[in-house]
Amino acid sequence: MADIEPTDADVAFYRENGYLVVPDVIPADDLARLRAATDALVERSRQEVENGDVYDLEDSHAPDRPRVRRIKTPHNWHEAYAALVRHPNIVAVLRRLIGPDIRFDTSKLNMKSAAGGAPVGWHQDWAFYPHTNDDLCATGLMLDDVGLDNGPMMVVPGSHRGPTYDHHADGFFCGAINDDAAEAVYPEAVPLTGTAGTLTVHHVRIVHGSAPNRSSRPRRFLLHQYRAADAWPLLGVADIGRYDDLMVAGETTIAPRLAPAPVRLPLPPAPHQGSIYENQRGLGDNVRIPDEEPKRAEAT
Repeated sequence: MADIEPTDADVAFYRENGYLVVPDVIPADDLARLRAATDALVERSRQEVENGDVYDLEDSHAPDRPRVRRIKTPHNWHEAYAALVRHPNIVAVLRRLIGPDIRFDTSKLNMKSAAGGAPVGWHQDWAFYPHTNDDLCATGLMLDDVGLDNGPMMVVPGSHRGPTYDHHADGFFCGAINDDAAEAVYPEAVPLTGTAGTLTVHHVRIVHGSAPNRSSRPRRFLLHQYRAADAWPLLGVADIGRYDDLMVAGETTIAPRLAPAPVRLPLPPAPHQGSIYENQRGLGDNVRIPDEEPKRAEAT
């Protein structure tokens, strides 16, 4: 555990830069189960012809060549994913970064098929789900080795301490930054690379995105959203019992902590409401995506 828990220097790096890369968080046997579960779900997608509760499909998806862009809420569809939500190694990392009382939000498995997996335009997660404070983050587990050539997530260091950029187009939420003020920060982005089993953590306000996969290797990236227990969603809680069931460590509270952070609500909803891929259709060809060949090496 000592090798997994972030050091004081790691915590300081996360506070300053808004992200952290932690190698070898998930053991090989757990990875094998997750890959097997993923392969089984992709095989089942051959029967699907449109997006639904489980799958977000590439436009090129076909029964004889399944291409899944995202598996939605994978923790609901297989016990291997469900177990990972409370994996002790992940919780150990989170305790150091956002405190002892931690609540899960949701999960998604972003899939970049070899030779053309879809990009994700620049955005901030905070634009999708602002809370009473910003002690929120997302973890990203690499199910495959991730290099510069297969569409790594890219983040702009320190941008979590800056503005919340506009994610609206034509008066509607579009899930992508549509703000000329952001143009100056994109060149500062760094790619987050590593071997399978590596965990990334990125702050809810950091600017990030990813390029298409131009390699012959897949890039499967399992994302979990977590928040401090005293961070409450500004759009409300529908069922307090189910909300408390999402606790993964520590104690719940009914006293939200209020902290200043720049907020724009994700309203009115996107015309193409759904996953981020659908939301970003609202910007059409104007979606800004990361450089497909990032020039800078990963920060340490």
